[in-house]
Amino acid sequence: MTDLIPEQFSDQSVFILLVEDNPADSELAIRALRRGRISNQIQLLEDGAEALDFIFCRGNYAHRQINDYPKMILLDLKLPKVTGLEVLRQLKSDPRTKMIPIVVLTSSAQDSDVLESYKLGVNSYIVKPVDFEQFNKAIEQLGFYWVLINRTPHH
Repeated sequence: MTDLIPEQFSDQSVFILLVEDNPADSELAIRALRRGRISNQIQLLEDGAEALDFIFCRGNYAHRQINDYPKMILLDLKLPKVTGLEVLRQLKSDPRTKMIPIVVLTSSAQDSDVLESYKLGVNSYIVKPVDFEQFNKAIEQLGFYWVLINRTPHH
């Protein structure tokens, strides 16, 4: 499947940005993406502030180019420092980053979180399955669709 990766992404590009503070969930997600051969280029960040610095090329990530976008962002809502909703708000309100597909992958099934995420422009909202196999399958399907099938505009 890796030969389906679009050419506009260099070997240096981060293909999937995973913003998840739970080590068990992040490990499962990365394993599922790799097992599904979706991407070897996965950047894991554990809090919302670091995610914003990464995307907007600030602080430890000042060396990055702002137009070197991830193909997809998997975003947890319950994050330390800056919440996932605030990360979503900032990314979708900035013209440079608003086109990046963002999939909320969270344990929160609260209607208020779902509604607020869609109001802010999330592309998809997925409640993490409790079952291990369901979680693996959901991540593989997400990665396959958003990274390999979905077409996004060139930045």
